[in-house]
Amino acid sequence: MVLVKVEFAVQMTCQKCVNKIRDSLNNVKGIENIDISLEKETVIVETSLPSSEVQQKIESTGRRAVLKGYGGGGNQGAAVAMLGYASGCGFGAVKGVVRFLQTDENMCIVDGTLDGLSAGLHGLHIHESGDISQGCDSVGGHFNPRNTRHGSPDDEENERHAGDLGNITAGPDGRATFRLTDKVIKVWDVIGRSVVVTDGADDLGCGNHPQSLKDGNSGQRLACGIIARSAGMFENSKRICACDGVTLWDERDKPLAGPSRRTNIPANNL
Repeated sequence: MVLVKVEFAVQMTCQKCVNKIRDSLNNVKGIENIDISLEKETVIVETSLPSSEVQQKIESTGRRAVLKGYGGGGNQGAAVAMLGYASGCGFGAVKGVVRFLQTDENMCIVDGTLDGLSAGLHGLHIHESGDISQGCDSVGGHFNPRNTRHGSPDDEENERHAGDLGNITAGPDGRATFRLTDKVIKVWDVIGRSVVVTDGADDLGCGNHPQSLKDGNSGQRLACGIIARSAGMFENSKRICACDGVTLWDERDKPLAGPSRRTNIPANNL
């Protein structure tokens, strides 16, 4: 697996905090080169794990963590989509985050966590439009600049849509945590488009249904979000939002927009 650097802001007050965080990350398969700064309140690791799994390890110590940057090395661009939140659309409780990191011309890492899904396989696709004015119905078809058939992310670029990311797997708790690599999509081509998760599995263009070669017969669009540029390593120095006074630590518990950002109502209680 490809290692990438992930930067977290972490609430730390003393060397004991540093030691506990280091202990939580040491000897974890897929985590290397841990760099912890008490002065800057940052933790940087090189990892092949989904960023949410690293965050969970850090927060198992009782300290809060917020992802600040993703990339490093030959990073050629990063992007993020929020699904089912204030900036996204969807049905019911399906929500989450999908991140994109272009490591070089030939590889994009797709890292995400989605909650509220039924257990099993769900299709994940990039769609041609970022128009969510009518929810997930207005984002168009799969991103398909070469006008090819639907296929698998393992297929050659002339045998799949550029936006075909295949399937993700949700566990019994409804959470899908994933880290995919893709050789066709480029971050600079997908910013402003949208990412969609469906209620069914993608048959990867191998089924007998008429929809198989169009969208993998993967069913209803459950949640979607616009893909926007995001911060790479060391590009996010924010500690407080000047427009509404919400701190880096409070922002996790607030909606992305609206008057409730100024209240004490957590976003997951709205």
